[in-house]
Amino acid sequence: MIMISKFHQNILTSINLETVKHNIDNISRTKAYQNIYINHKEIKWAFLASMVSRNAGWNMTDLQLEPLKTFLSKKVKSNLFATYERANWLIFSDAYPQLLLYESSKKFGEPLFHLLPYFHVSKFMQKEWCYFWKSQDHNRLVTALIINEQNVIQKPVIQQPFFKKKVFHGYQYLIQDFFHMSAVLFPTVHGKVYGSYVHDFSNLTKRISLGKKLASLMFHPDYYPDFYTFAKVSEPIGSRYEYEQYFTTPSAKTPMLRALYPIITHKDKIRKDWYISGSSLKKRWWKPVHPHFSQDVSHRFYAKRHGLLAIQNMASAYQATKVDKKP
Repeated sequence: MIMISKFHQNILTSINLETVKHNIDNISRTKAYQNIYINHKEIKWAFLASMVSRNAGWNMTDLQLEPLKTFLSKKVKSNLFATYERANWLIFSDAYPQLLLYESSKKFGEPLFHLLPYFHVSKFMQKEWCYFWKSQDHNRLVTALIINEQNVIQKPVIQQPFFKKKVFHGYQYLIQDFFHMSAVLFPTVHGKVYGSYVHDFSNLTKRISLGKKLASLMFHPDYYPDFYTFAKVSEPIGSRYEYEQYFTTPSAKTPMLRALYPIITHKDKIRKDWYISGSSLKKRWWKPVHPHFSQDVSHRFYAKRHGLLAIQNMASAYQATKVDKKP
C-alpha cells in the first residue's frame, strides 16, 4: 500500500472508529445501514442490508421462543446464534467502511477508493466502486456487493470447521432446512409480509441468488414504497413484534434482542482476498433474476411454525402418556 497524506489518514481513522462503534450488535448494524440509505438513496444495497439485518435479529430472538426454544437443544441454539452474529459482524466490518468511504468521496468531491485496501476490501470491490463512481450504475453495485459479502463470509463462517460441523451439518439445522423453516421477510405497515425462503444456506451461489431475488423484490415499484415506510416508522428492536404489531390481530409482545443476548466481542483476522485475478468470479453470479412476488407469505411462514409447535405438543403428550403407564 502506498503512503498516504494526513488528510487521508484522518479519514481512515474516522471510518475505523465509526465502524467499531456501529458494529456492536444486530440492532446498531441495522440502524447504521438504514441511515446510510436514507442519506444516499443511490446505494440501494444499504437498504437491502438493513432489512436482511432486521431478519437476522428476528431469527436470533426466535431461538429463545417457541417452537424453536424446545425444538432445538441449548447447544444448537447457542451455535446458531454465534453463526448469525459472526456472519453479520463480518459483513458489516467489510461493507460499512466501503459505504463510509463512498460517503466521504461524495463529501469531498473526489473518489477515495484507493483507500479501500486499508480496510482489507477485495480487489473486486475496489474495481466496482471505481466503476460505480463513473457510471452510477446503481443496480450493478447492488449485485456486486451481494457477490462480495457472500464471498466474504464463505470461508470464515460457512466453511470454518466449527460452524461447518456444529451448525451446517447438524441434524436439527438440516431438519429446519428441509422443511424451509427460515425465511427473509419484508413487512409492511398494512400487515402484509413478502419475502423468500432460505434453503441450503451453506451454498454460496444459492445465497447470491437469494440476495438478488430479495433485491428484485425490495425495489420493485409496486412494493418498495411500503417496505420503505415500514423501515422508517418501525424502530429496530430485534423482535418480530416490529411487524406483527401491524397484523389484524397483533401478536403479544416478544422479548427484545438486547434483553436476551449480551454484547459479543469478536476477534478479527486479516481476511484473505477471495477475489484472485477474476478466476474466482462466476459469470452466473451477475445474471439478473426476475422472480414473481404477488402474495403475502406470512400465512405460509406462520403455518410452518404452528405445525412444528403442534408436532412438539403431540410428542410431549405422547411422552406424558408413556410416563403415566409406567407401573
